[in-house]
Amino acid sequence: MNERLERIVHRHEELMALLADPDITSNSKRYAEVSREFADIEPVAAHVRRHLALLKQQQDSQEMLDDPDCDAELRQMAEEELADLRRQLRQSQEQLDVLLLPKDPNDDRNAIIEIRAGTGGEEAALFAADLFRMYSRYAENQGFQVEVLSSNSTGIGGYKELIAQISGRNVFSHFKFESGVHRVQRVPETESGGRIHTSACTVAVLPEAAEVDIDIRPDDLRIDVYRASGAGGQHVNKTESAVRITHLPSGLVVTCQDQASQHKNKAQAMKVLQSRLYDQQQQALHQERADARKGMVGSGDRSERIRTYNFPQGRVTDHRINLTLYKLEQILAGDMDELIGKLTSHHQAALLAASHT
Repeated sequence: MNERLERIVHRHEELMALLADPDITSNSKRYAEVSREFADIEPVAAHVRRHLALLKQQQDSQEMLDDPDCDAELRQMAEEELADLRRQLRQSQEQLDVLLLPKDPNDDRNAIIEIRAGTGGEEAALFAADLFRMYSRYAENQGFQVEVLSSNSTGIGGYKELIAQISGRNVFSHFKFESGVHRVQRVPETESGGRIHTSACTVAVLPEAAEVDIDIRPDDLRIDVYRASGAGGQHVNKTESAVRITHLPSGLVVTCQDQASQHKNKAQAMKVLQSRLYDQQQQALHQERADARKGMVGSGDRSERIRTYNFPQGRVTDHRINLTLYKLEQILAGDMDELIGKLTSHHQAALLAASHT
């Protein structure tokens, strides 16, 4: 273990030297690669240095105890220091185990979030809007940028479907456990009898694909343009600005009509298509990892019920980790730190348990 820790410190020093190398700084692509690796390893290396310093202190205190010429007063001090060092090392080792877990290669990517109304009609569409507001406010609290790529509104504040891009540092790591079926239990405003209705939405969170990840041949695409429909400004129903892209080999279809220009809608549709194809590729390549996740915080399967939002009781229950929080209003207002933190901790604990078997 100590050799591995020393290799981390050595690599951190190598990266610091590379970032000061003119040959690296003059090459923007290489500099970006080194900077990303340095940003990832820096907090780990800092913790490793503290851990190694504690180990050295423990060794020095033990040598003092083992010295037959050590007087009683010094021996007592060494014993007290050793007891404190063992406590610090246990805590340090627990933190180190988490830091050394294999990193999800998609964690630092932007995310594409797709929200679709399911069972429940208009009430489900209104809940889809609630979920989008929740994610948007949480993203803004984290300093992320939110951009709607495509939406299909119902006209009274709901969405049949909404696709958004969330951009920033390590965005996917914050949202990757949100894929699945979200269920809401509440009394609709249109319900005169006061009966509680249950509606549902599906959420899919995809890591945004870079152009280098997915090679899409122009011959594999069928691109149709048509007049946009619904609310959207003066261009609606007057120009053929809406775009539908069909990826022929996979059968995937993406439509975008939110922007005023055909060019912008096409660019956004391509962004969504690339991310969906990348997600398919990742699912195929990492089926074993997906199977392992089922025992952690769910597989991310869009058909899996993951969470219930109960308005009469003011509670949110995440069924994957049996967590219930009586702070529904705060969570829907974007206060998701506790919820996402517990999902992440549960995932890390499961990974640690798997690594020790």
